[in-house]
Amino acid sequence: MTAIPGMVWMPADHRLLGDHGHQMPFLLLGDKYARAVKVGAQAQPVMFPLADAAQVEELLPLVDGVMLTGSPSNVHPSHFDEDVTDPALPLDPERDSLTLALVRACVAHAVPLLGVCRGFQEINVALGGSLYQQVQNVPGRMDHREPKGAPFDEQYAPRHPIHLAPGSVFARWAGAETVMVNSLHGQGVNRLADGLRALAHAPDGQVEAFEVLGARSFAYAVQFHPEWRCWDNPFYGAIFRAFGDAVRERRANRLGLPVVA
Repeated sequence: MTAIPGMVWMPADHRLLGDHGHQMPFLLLGDKYARAVKVGAQAQPVMFPLADAAQVEELLPLVDGVMLTGSPSNVHPSHFDEDVTDPALPLDPERDSLTLALVRACVAHAVPLLGVCRGFQEINVALGGSLYQQVQNVPGRMDHREPKGAPFDEQYAPRHPIHLAPGSVFARWAGAETVMVNSLHGQGVNRLADGLRALAHAPDGQVEAFEVLGARSFAYAVQFHPEWRCWDNPFYGAIFRAFGDAVRERRANRLGLPVVA
């Protein structure tokens, strides 16, 4: 690894926190995501608070990768021409505005891109796909949500197998074509964007991983949560190591340095 690790832009969630009637806006990044980048990818997480879509072209050259994290909020269905089916579900239109533009810029400029859960969904929507707003209500689909109120170790425990495309990078990272993963999502891919190729499916056919076709750098996303203690799970760890390798390669190229694994 180079003396100064590559920097990974991690867009923040916008949330109101506090007692009812006394809530304040906060910009949040989950520790588990930042720690997976720091430990698993051996890179430095960075944030640009209040960055907006108009600043993407200016800020993106300053970093070596982008990770789009999971979140309690959902991608607003207006981005795939649908109305909100359940007003009780949380939304984050400010994040949508930034991340959908950021996805397209990463692909255009060959910036390593990793999407997890909401980030997986953002990539699909940014490139023209659509989502099921509530997978559990789709005939033939399982309930992919975690057991609410259970201890985190139970919420993030392996929940179901996924079947990986033979010969894909995911099959290589897993060392097998079937692997158990956790499951903590309500939304999921409905129509996969034309620029994506599915590389993993749940037993009910739900897309669990994809790649960006024709990408000139790392450009993968997963519906499950490999950030959860990625250092204890060989498959999850392999995903972040590969992302970190791509981040370091971009940093070396950006600064004219030799690439160091």
